[in-house]
Amino acid sequence: MPAYDKADLERRMAGAVESLKSDLQGLRTGRASVNLLDPVTVEVYGAHMPLNQVATVSVPEPRMISVQVWDKSNVGPVEKAIRSAGLGLNPITDGTTLRLPIPDLTEERRKELAKLAGKYAEAARIAVRNVRRDGNDSLKTDEKKGVFGEDERKRHETEVQKLTDATIADIDAAAAAKEKEIMGK
Repeated sequence: MPAYDKADLERRMAGAVESLKSDLQGLRTGRASVNLLDPVTVEVYGAHMPLNQVATVSVPEPRMISVQVWDKSNVGPVEKAIRSAGLGLNPITDGTTLRLPIPDLTEERRKELAKLAGKYAEAARIAVRNVRRDGNDSLKTDEKKGVFGEDERKRHETEVQKLTDATIADIDAAAAAKEKEIMGK
């Protein structure tokens, strides 16, 4: 059984791109988005739960997020979780509804967020390179076992490199689009 599996490498590289895209969605760009609150976890019922499991998150206006808490006793913990999430949002409590006005981003904060987007992209590139290394290692293992010869291994390494290059291009495009969105250009 060959250790090299091109479909597995493709799946793992695509996973790195998807992970990057979900990380980038959580970055604030000055527009309200329900994805902005994805990283928020609330301590309720003796456990940490994602915000979307204790409340409905919606965007009634372009610069406002509305959080409708289902259980009135959870309003305080939800408000506390949003304040302490480090998103720079201050909830306004109105019964069981929390309104989150999205403030304008300062130029300094925009640069900070663009830098963070770059860090996320670099982490994704590293993940893709690790997948490439794993693929090349499995090719060398297969060559030593006699599954295929050196020419076949080199041909497969070229395929892996092309896959890596295409995936990194996707990562760069996603990061550049997010930076452009953050900087408002």
